[in-house]
Amino acid sequence: MKFISTRLSAPVLSFEEVVLQGLANDGGLYVPEFLPQFDTKKISDMKKMDYEELFFEITRHFIDSEIDEKTYREIIKKSYRNFSHSAIAPTKQLSYNHFLLELFHGPTLAFKDFALQFLGNLLDHFLQKRGEKIVIIGATSGDTGSAAIQGCMHCKNAQIFILHPKNKVSDVQRRQMTTVIVGNVFNIALEGNFDDCQAMVKKMFADQSFLHGKRAVAVNSINFARILAQIVYYFYVGARLGADEKHPLSFAVPSGNFGDIYAGFLAKKMGLSVNKLIIATNANDILVRFLNANDYRKENMIETISPSMNIQVSSNFERLLFDYHKSPKLAQLMREFEESGSLKVSDEILRNIQKDFAAFSCDDETTKKIIKEFFDKTGETLDPHSAIGVYAADEFIKSEDYRDELVVSLATAHPAKFPNAVIDAGAPKPQLPHFLKGLMKRKEKFVAIENDLDEVKKFIAERL
Repeated sequence: MKFISTRLSAPVLSFEEVVLQGLANDGGLYVPEFLPQFDTKKISDMKKMDYEELFFEITRHFIDSEIDEKTYREIIKKSYRNFSHSAIAPTKQLSYNHFLLELFHGPTLAFKDFALQFLGNLLDHFLQKRGEKIVIIGATSGDTGSAAIQGCMHCKNAQIFILHPKNKVSDVQRRQMTTVIVGNVFNIALEGNFDDCQAMVKKMFADQSFLHGKRAVAVNSINFARILAQIVYYFYVGARLGADEKHPLSFAVPSGNFGDIYAGFLAKKMGLSVNKLIIATNANDILVRFLNANDYRKENMIETISPSMNIQVSSNFERLLFDYHKSPKLAQLMREFEESGSLKVSDEILRNIQKDFAAFSCDDETTKKIIKEFFDKTGETLDPHSAIGVYAADEFIKSEDYRDELVVSLATAHPAKFPNAVIDAGAPKPQLPHFLKGLMKRKEKFVAIENDLDEVKKFIAERL
């Protein structure tokens, strides 16, 4: 399979090249030229497969012969061996028509582990084969950084630099990054917000001259390998809940950078029977404003109790727009957005997007109300991101778009990553799993840097 840029003027790449490239050199994001298709019978057969077997079945079509089958199965097995639940992605029932997909049983207690454990092992394989050394540069709003470090720190041929917004991630999120004190991992606390971190990383990818000839590799969800890994759990729960033409599912997805819900969109295009993909955001509601009013416009960042979604510019949104444009017009549209901070699509394209998506936003007080309400009703403790997904699912069930289908909310993080929000909501303090019990007492190592591109480049260059 080959991959093309959303802006249609970058070289066509293989899967291996896409993993090592990240952002396309025309500023676009790589997407596959086509998608494999699965019919109802194939999807029904998937309920007999464990997670690793299903992962192989779904993703092998994107890999083709670039990795031999035995090696690829070993990469998959290695990627999920450190998950604490034998089901990998277990499902709980919240009500008769509402289910919770738990995606927080990986080593850093967030859904990012599904993709970044896999990406780390892919990088290790490709770099050893090529004898190449790389520099991993990433921005995080809280969870990507720790998952990237855990997934990639064992790569002998990689140095890892992660930027997080200073004092704008939870204590647990920060410590999961800064207490990993190994020679190839460097944490930077940037003065600013997540969008500042993300914008700086994009600029460093655009001009890599400061890396002394080494290649920069993306671990943010601009790297298609991350999207690929996330497609799998949609099929996993879909097969187990009996999704077919007569019984579609809808999915409520806490959304910031749009990668997780875009993976669900690809699952739908690959054959999974889905009614609606429900975008759930906090008060930073650019995606909701777009879907409901064609208003994709940057506004001032609002700090919330769900920091991983404190994002104004959703990187993967461009991939979705490409699916509805597939023309050079998209490149012009994205350039105009980069200049003005605003974009609109045609009425026809917006209507087509609305056929697949619904969207709801939720403020902090409502988020806390949902945490308390669902703890009282079900005994389930939700983190503030998952609570927003549950809220959106409930709002969708009340709407005219609901077709009596089962709705699955994605629980994207363990509540113990955000204990203050849970306590403030009136639920008991959640406890970290046993393997992280000493986290809050461990030594930290990070450097605080002003929001200055040259200073960050200097810091990285001096450590290569």
